[in-house]
Parts: sequence; structure tokens; C-alpha cells
Amino acid sequence: MRLLVTAERIWTGNEGHIIEDGAVLVDEGTITAVGPRTELAESAIEAERYDFPGHTLLPGLINAHVHLSFDAGEEPINTLLATEDHELLDGMAERARDSLDAGTTTVRDLGDRNGAAIRIRDAVARSEIAGPRVLAAGPPLTVREGHCWFLGGEVEREEDSLRRAVTHRAELGADVVKVMASGGQITPKSPAMWQSQFDAAELRVIVDESRRHGLPVAAHAHGSDAIEGAVSAGVSTIEHCTWLGPDGLDEREPVIREMRQRGISVCAGQSRNWHRLADKVGAERAQRFQRRLRTLDEAGVDVIIGTDAGLRDSVFDDFAGALGLYEHLGFGNERILRMATSEAAIALGIGERTGRVATGLAADLVVVRGDPLTRLGDLGEVALTVANGRPHHPSASG
Repeated sequence: MRLLVTAERIWTGNEGHIIEDGAVLVDEGTITAVGPRTELAESAIEAERYDFPGHTLLPGLINAHVHLSFDAGEEPINTLLATEDHELLDGMAERARDSLDAGTTTVRDLGDRNGAAIRIRDAVARSEIAGPRVLAAGPPLTVREGHCWFLGGEVEREEDSLRRAVTHRAELGADVVKVMASGGQITPKSPAMWQSQFDAAELRVIVDESRRHGLPVAAHAHGSDAIEGAVSAGVSTIEHCTWLGPDGLDEREPVIREMRQRGISVCAGQSRNWHRLADKVGAERAQRFQRRLRTLDEAGVDVIIGTDAGLRDSVFDDFAGALGLYEHLGFGNERILRMATSEAAIALGIGERTGRVATGLAADLVVVRGDPLTRLGDLGEVALTVANGRPHHPSASG
């Protein structure tokens, strides 16, 4: 399929690079030209054309932390447990389409049941269903009766067992290994959020075996001890990075420095509900908790954006709603957009395939009404998503 998409302006994903009255030419899923509309239109007379005056075209968004297995309803865990596999796949396909509605062209699924997200990934790649590119972890590694044990990733804390578990995920076709380094709040009777589930030596085994299979490791880590252990083990990303100790927040500057030195990125996993935290823990504590992301960024740690979509009221079709947190913290609009596009692509190891509007990269694009570089909320006004060269019209716009 050959496409020509034009817009009032194109932001390419590179800092300060805007093409006024621009166009993108796409051939068989790949961007073949980017430039002024008047120049490209002459060479694309036979292409299927999409014109968007008054709109901005930018790289497709990357949601770096989702769970397609969860439905974002009142009780996502109980709903999952009551759902048969074939019904689960149908629901996941719907949520994949919802992601496209939000302009999201890549999602990193960090925990499913029985490798279901891998099947969704492959169905999208075969054009059997509409959806974003999926980077899938399969069932996350957890201890017996640990956080998210119900996804099927329980493992014994012994070297052979840990290595077999990683190998199994590689054989399933996983793109990334997810380990629950600490406890979590959605699993009854699991270790507390601040408690570690694996020690540093065990995490090093997981990272070592994952590297042997060419897989990055994403570590769910709320507790400061778990964060420190995961960083020393050399994981690729820390999910949440909440800095919890038994008596409250426990931010550790030496660990932050090591993150920067090792090139470990942080994905907060904050949804559009970020502003409700103050109601739960108080304004001062919420401010300290959210400020950690600014502290990490100021220390030179790469911060990327994920929403933990699938958890209660963390929906798939409102990625833009989560970005208000970063605006609240003082990040500039263009920087926020880079965190959700080009910088995320690099952190996830796919920067040579996507994340920018550039010749030779996958045609992952989103067109929005207005200009999110000046008004970030315009990012929620999606008019067209192009995922790997396939156009998708959001359901709300017909």
C-alpha cells in the first residue's frame, strides 16, 4: 500500500525539527520520503492520500508499560481469572484497537497469561487484527504466591529454575523478560510493595540468562532494596521506581548515579489517574512521590512513559491523559513528546525501526488536530493513526 499523508506541520521526533506544510510518503509500511507537501505530492499522484490542514503529524506514540490481558474495569484481576483463553484474546484484540485510537503504534506488554500477548503480537504482524506493534514479555517471573502469581510465572528461587524460566520465555517468543523484583499492591497476600521478592544474586542470574537469549529485562521494583538489586544486576528498565522503604520514601542517590552510568531507563507506569494520588496519600507525599521522576531526569537517567494500561481505570485509549503528569512536573511539551516517541524507542531497543518520522523507518505515525507542541492536550485529538503503514481511523471520529 502506498500512502501520502499531509499536514499543516510535521514534527519528526528530533528536537526542534518541524516541517511546515509537510508530507510523508509511505510504501509497503516504510517511510520513503519526508518533506514539503508541494514536492512530495508531485511524485505520489497514484498514492492513497490523506490531507489534514490544521493538524500536526508526529511519530506514533509508544506506551512502554501495558497489560493487554487486563480490561481496566472495576476488578481487572477477577475478570481475568473468570475469562477463558479464547475470550481473553478477543478482549485483548479490542484493547489493541483502543491503543490505536489513542495514537499508540507500539506497546510493551509487561505481563500476560500464558503468552497471550505474544499471540496478539503475531496476529497484528500478520494483519489478522488491527493493533500497534507489541513487545511482549509473557508471564512475569515471580516467587511462589508472589506478585501477579495468577499469570502463571511462579518460579523457585534457585539458579537452575530461574534459568529454565527465562529459557521458556525465549522459546515462547518473548521480546523482553519481566521480573517482579518487589511485591505489588494488586495481589492479595503477596509481599508488600517495599519488600524484595528476589535478591541481587538471583536477579543477576535472570539478567545473565536473558542476555544469553538476547532479551532485555524489565524489573517491577517499588522497594528501594529491590531497585538497588535490579540496578546492580544490570536490568534494562526499572518499572515504577517508587523508592519505598518500610518507613516511607527511601530515595538513594548512589543507585541513581549507577542507573545513569549503566544506561538503565525508568518507566513510572503512571496512568491518567495520576492527579488522584493526593486524595489517597496527601498532597505533600504525592508531590514527593511524583517529583522523583524530575529528580531522575535531572540526574541524567532516561525516563520513558508507560501507563500500566489494563489496571483499574487505566484505559488504553487515553495515553494523552497520562502525559499531564509530566507537564505538571515542568517538562516541556517537546521533551514530553520525545519521551513518548524517539527516546522511548531507543530505551526499548527499537530506535532503528521506529520512534521518528524519517526515511527508512517503519511508517508509525499519528495525526492530531491542533498542535501538541504548544498545547499538549491536543495530543488527545487523534484524527488518524498509521501503524506499520496501515491507516486506522479512531472510532470516535468515524
